[in-house]
Formats: sequence, C-alpha cells, structure tokens
Amino acid sequence: MSAKRLARLAMLTAAALIIFIVELQIPNPFPIPGIKLGLANIITVYAVYRYRAFEVAMIVGVRITLGSVFSGNIMALLYSACGSFLCLLGMLLLRHIIDEKHLWLASAFGALLHNTGQMAAALLVTQTPSLLLYFPFLIVSGCLAGAFTGLCAQLIMPRIRD
Repeated sequence: MSAKRLARLAMLTAAALIIFIVELQIPNPFPIPGIKLGLANIITVYAVYRYRAFEVAMIVGVRITLGSVFSGNIMALLYSACGSFLCLLGMLLLRHIIDEKHLWLASAFGALLHNTGQMAAALLVTQTPSLLLYFPFLIVSGCLAGAFTGLCAQLIMPRIRD
C-alpha cells in the first residue's frame, strides 16, 4: 500500500472519529437509550464503495477502538465491534448488488445488520432474553438512520475525488 493511500485511509478514519466525538456531544432526542444517527457511518459507507475490504475494515476497527477509548466506554467496544463488523460484511456483499446511486438502501441494510450484531452481543453478555422486546425499536430507528447516513454518503460520493 502506498503512503498516499495510507494517508487517505488515515484521513477518513480521523474524519469518522471526529464526527463520532461531535455526535456524542449532541443530546439524544429519543427516549430510548442507544438510538442515534451514527453519522460516522457516512465515512464507512463511502469507503465501502471506494476502497478494498481490508482497508475499510481498518478504518472501522480503528474508529470503534479509538471511539470507545475517547468516549470512556470500553464496554461499548464489544457491542460496536459486533455490530460494525456484521454491518461491514453485509455492506461489502451488497456493494456488488446495489450500485452507488442507491447507497441509502445499502446503508439501511447495513444498519439493520449493525443492530442485529449489537443485539446478539447484548444477549450473549447479559443472558437476558427480554432485550428482544427492544429490538423492533432498534430496527426501525436503525433503518431510518441508516437510510439518512447512506443518503448523505450518496450525496458526497461524486464530490470527493480519490
């Protein structure tokens, strides 16, 4: 990998991390904990369609690790990792089916997978089946947020040159 490509990946990672930290400062308007827009995923969706799988995995891995450290919530690392990598796997497969003109759709599916991964991790850690009652709210909010972040990524795609 060239130094130029590595620098671009580092810049994308930094941008995603900054967006994540800024979003932490915004009060959650929803009464349900854990629901958020996930604006840092704009960078992930963009990267899925522009970079190789292992490069996107590096961006996501570094972002969730540093995000957990910077937010002071190391336990969130487990939930974020399970959700993010299931989402990433699904989106890497979807990019062969869904073109760049429909990123919002791929992102909504990715959000669905992200919430599924997080719920699976929560069920394994807490051994509390009643958490599944929370899952429909996560699915609806995740799909809406995923469609929004995907639309944002879709709008910036033609404006960013590699």
